[in-house]
Amino acid sequence: MGELEPEVAALLRKYALQNALEYDGQGQVGSVMGRVMGENADLRSRAKELTGFIAAQVNEANTLAAEKGLEHIRKLLESESPDALEKKVKERREGLPPLPNAEDGEVVLRFAPNPNGPLSLGHARGVVINTELANMHDGQVILRFDDTDAVVKRPDPQAYALIEDDFTWLAGREPDRIIRASERMDVYLEYAAKTLSESHAYVCECSAEAFKEFRTTKTACPCRDRTTEENMKLWEQMNDGTILPGGAVVRIRTDMTLKNPALRDWPALRIQHADHPMVGERYKVWPLLDFQSAIEDHLQGVTHIVRGKDLMDSTRKQTLLYEKFGWTYPETLYWGRVKVHEFGGFSTSQMKSDIAEGTYSGWDDPRLPTLRAMRRRGYDAGAMRKFWVDLGLNQKDISVPLSTLNSLNAKAVDADAPRLSFVREPQAVVLNLSNVELDGVKLPVHPEHPDKGTRQWPLLSDSITVNIPSEDFTTDGPIRLKDFADVQIHRETDLIDSKGEVIRIERVGNTPIIHWLPENMATPATLMLEEEGELVVASGLLETNSYPEGTVVQLERMGFAILEGLDQNGVRTMVRLHG
Repeated sequence: MGELEPEVAALLRKYALQNALEYDGQGQVGSVMGRVMGENADLRSRAKELTGFIAAQVNEANTLAAEKGLEHIRKLLESESPDALEKKVKERREGLPPLPNAEDGEVVLRFAPNPNGPLSLGHARGVVINTELANMHDGQVILRFDDTDAVVKRPDPQAYALIEDDFTWLAGREPDRIIRASERMDVYLEYAAKTLSESHAYVCECSAEAFKEFRTTKTACPCRDRTTEENMKLWEQMNDGTILPGGAVVRIRTDMTLKNPALRDWPALRIQHADHPMVGERYKVWPLLDFQSAIEDHLQGVTHIVRGKDLMDSTRKQTLLYEKFGWTYPETLYWGRVKVHEFGGFSTSQMKSDIAEGTYSGWDDPRLPTLRAMRRRGYDAGAMRKFWVDLGLNQKDISVPLSTLNSLNAKAVDADAPRLSFVREPQAVVLNLSNVELDGVKLPVHPEHPDKGTRQWPLLSDSITVNIPSEDFTTDGPIRLKDFADVQIHRETDLIDSKGEVIRIERVGNTPIIHWLPENMATPATLMLEEEGELVVASGLLETNSYPEGTVVQLERMGFAILEGLDQNGVRTMVRLHG
C-alpha cells in the first residue's frame, strides 16, 4: 500500500476508533467501510484502494481497545475527533416521499388487482400507496381489473363490486377511473395485430419445453424468421379457433442474446378457449399480463407505476415493448415484500376453496386477512393507511407482527369508543342494598373524555340481582363491584340463588375488583373472538346502554369490539377486535 493524504488517513482512523468504541473493541472492516462510503461520497470511487487502509486502522483500534480499554479509545476521540462521539439521530420522514419527475395535477397512478376475490391486507398496500401518492400530487388513481385470465386466476363476478367497495373504504375516496380489462379486449387484439404487422412480434408454434431450450442456448427458434404475411395468417387462425390452446403464442421480438433470459422473445398473447365469466366465449386469444398492462398504462396516460420488486422483469419487458412503439415508459418505483406474521400462509384461491368447504364462514370470517374480515373486526381505515405509509416504499423485505397494526388501530378507535360492560358466562347474585343510600351508579362513557357524559345504572330497590362473570365468582373474602361497592357473596353449592350484601361503599385494602351488571341493565349478547386459532362465541350479558350497529366499543376486561346486529333470536352480536 502507498501513503494516504493526511486528511483521509485521519478520517479512516476516526471511523475505526468510533466503530471499536461502539462495538466493545470488536470493530468490523465492513461496518467501517459502509460508514466511510455512506458519509463521504467523494471517496466511493476509491473503495478498492482504501480497503487495506481501513483494515489496518480497524485492527489497530481493536488492539488499542484490548490493551488499554474502551475509555482510552473514548479519550482519543475526544482529543482527535470529538464529533465522532456525538450521537447522530437520523431524521425520520413523515409520510411518503414525493414521486420523482412528478408534475402536480398531471400524475396518474393505478391499482390493478385480479378480481378472483375481495381485497386482502396484502392488497391494501397497493391501494394505500397509490392513492396517497395521487392525493399528494393532486393526481388521479385508476382502479383497473386485470381479468384476462379465465383459467388459472379465473375472475369471480361478485369480486368486482366487493373490490370497489373495499377500495373506497380503505382509500377514503372513490377511484378516479374504473377499467375492466376484459371489456377492452378489442383494443389489445388490435395492438397485437399491429406488433405482428410491424414485425415487432411473431407467432411461435414451438412447445414450451422446446422454446425453453432455445432461450437457454440463446438460439432463435425456427418460427422467428416467418414473414409478416405468414404471421398474420397464423394470427387469424389463432383467433378463429383453427389453432387450439397450447398450439401457438405471440412473442415480442427482442434479442435472444440478452443477459436476462426472461426478456428473450417474451410471450405476449396465448390461446384460451375457456368461457370467461364476464364476456363468455367471444375471444379465443387473450393477452398475458405484461402485454395487456403495458398497452393499458400507455392508453390511460399512467405517469408512475408503484409495484413489488418481484415485478422488475415486467418493467424490463414492457420497456422493450414501449421502445418499439416509440413510447415513454412510466416512472417506476418498487417495494419489498412485507410478511405479516399472523397471515403468512393465505392466498385468495386457497381462501375461496376453504370457504367452499366450510372451513371459513365467508370472506368476512374474522380469522381471514381480507379487508372485509378486518372491517368486521373494527379495523379503522385511517389506522391501516398509516400502517402502510409508515412502512413506505423500502425495497427491503420485512416481517412485521399484526400487533403493529393493532396498536395503531387502538389509538385510532380509543377516543371515540364508548365503554360498556359485558359479563361473560354470568352468575346471578341477589344483593341486599338495605344499608346503601344510593339510587344508582354513575359511570363515565369514556374515562378520559368527561365531555362524552355518563352512563346511569339505576338501583331503585333494597334488593337487586347483579351478574358477575363465573370466573370471578368466589367466597374467599369480599370483592369489589367496579365503581360501586365492596360486597360479600355467599355462594350456594349449586351456584343457584347465591346471595350477598354490601359491606361498604369505600374500597378497603386490595379488595379484588370485578366488573358486573345489574339485572335491569343487562341484555343477552354474544361475542365472537379468536382463542388459540379457533373462533369462539362467548355468551353473556351486555349493558343496555347500547349503540348503533357498526359502533366500536371497549368492553370491560375484554378489549375493543364492534357491535353487529341481532341474531334470529334477537340476541345482540359482537366481534372482538385484535383477536
